[in-house]
Amino acid sequence: MARKTIKQRLAELDAQRATLKARLGKQERARDTRRKVLLGALVLHRLENGKDEISRALPDWLRRELPGFLTRDTDKELLANLLKPPVAGAPAP
Repeated sequence: MARKTIKQRLAELDAQRATLKARLGKQERARDTRRKVLLGALVLHRLENGKDEISRALPDWLRRELPGFLTRDTDKELLANLLKPPVAGAPAP
């Protein structure tokens, strides 16, 4: 069995490094996505069930903040129910 040259070994190590960096990037993206899902779930839960002061103020805050945050028309359509002003006497979203 022939020994690998230093150049070959370095190339293998570079390939392993690239693979590990890609795996790390994938893990970081998955963690970021999970954080966003959990935070979104909390906000939706508070909108639907929250009775405290913060939960009652949340719809107004979202109506103020979302229009400047959302850039895609499809996202605006998806969250249109949160952007509408409240109807008098109607429950919060």
